[in-house]
Amino acid sequence: MKSVTAFPEPDRISGAPHPRDTLRLIGQSEAENNFLAAFNSNRLHHGWLINGPRGVGKATLAWSIARFLLATPLQAAGGLFDDVLPPPDTLEVAQSHPVYSRIRAGSEPGLFVLRRPYDEKTNRLKKQITVDEVRKLKNFFALSATDGGRRVVIVDAADDMNTSAANAILKVLEEPPERCCLLLISHQPAGLLPTLRSRCCDLRLLPLGPQNMAEALQQAETASPTGGEDDSSAQTETVAASLPASHGHAAVLAELSAGSVGGSIRLSNLDGLTLYHDVVKLFSNLPNLDRSQAIKMADTAAMRGAEDRFDMLVTLLDIFLARLARSGVTGQMPEVEITRGEFDVLRKAAPNAASGRAWAECAQQITARIHHGRAVNLDPAALILDTVFRMQKTAAH
Repeated sequence: MKSVTAFPEPDRISGAPHPRDTLRLIGQSEAENNFLAAFNSNRLHHGWLINGPRGVGKATLAWSIARFLLATPLQAAGGLFDDVLPPPDTLEVAQSHPVYSRIRAGSEPGLFVLRRPYDEKTNRLKKQITVDEVRKLKNFFALSATDGGRRVVIVDAADDMNTSAANAILKVLEEPPERCCLLLISHQPAGLLPTLRSRCCDLRLLPLGPQNMAEALQQAETASPTGGEDDSSAQTETVAASLPASHGHAAVLAELSAGSVGGSIRLSNLDGLTLYHDVVKLFSNLPNLDRSQAIKMADTAAMRGAEDRFDMLVTLLDIFLARLARSGVTGQMPEVEITRGEFDVLRKAAPNAASGRAWAECAQQITARIHHGRAVNLDPAALILDTVFRMQKTAAH
């Protein structure tokens, strides 16, 4: 039998511990308390939609709930000792508990994780969760019913289900098995079937602030089995030189990642802060442009095996455009300056509301062109250069 880490996992961020190994949920006490309030009221719903931006702790919350439910014994209604134990005020489960160990080992019989499967023929993760994967729940419910305990299903992510799979999950929500709890993780709940959303209780998670971000990153670094202290220290020293003196590393990461821990870890893994500094520097003299620097940036992101860096660069260009548009339209700078001199560049390139609207329109055009270019497999370097020169053209007008 394959171990839980034998194949790539779609719900794991490179360089970070898997959510099942994350000890503590940080910065989402409201969602945690809302679930505990429902649990303590003895009216626990069978379906929960855990939603919010990517990387803010949705999967960590789902695995925390799963551990809690499977480790908390069922009580008979009206039993003599029902009121002896105080209602729980946390989802945390002791690491010495057997459920904790079984979940980490992937051997907990009361838990089923529904996610994109790994295709051993193509050596890739499949792009969707299909109805065949959902059908495996039938055996899970049948086999785990004999012990009389709870059964928990984590769907990560519900956005990955095709229409047939979503309808199959909907049927389970409409006719839930006894003592069953389904935890659906969604990054974009508006894209799910309305009937699916209506069958679930909502748990909304919010972006993290700088202090919570610092705690979460520290926890991820400590728990990561692949953490390289030397590499991370060197990167921190490199990035620190470009950070505004008034803001710490965590505050800048929180701003650039929109409060996403997962996004911050990706930024750190791919040296995203340095790359964003290079983006700002490239556009510091618009409409003048250092073409050789633009070509170098495009070529670096388009090298073989640099797909992640290309994705990161596209994301950072999109963020820079959004900050240009917002600062121009509102006449106000963002709360946090991500790299030294960024505010000067924003003021110069977007001095008024009209220029802000022009940048917003430019961003829409660039997003559409990149989406089309990827669909038809255009050269990544050409896509980056097209974006850069389109921004130069917008600045000139």
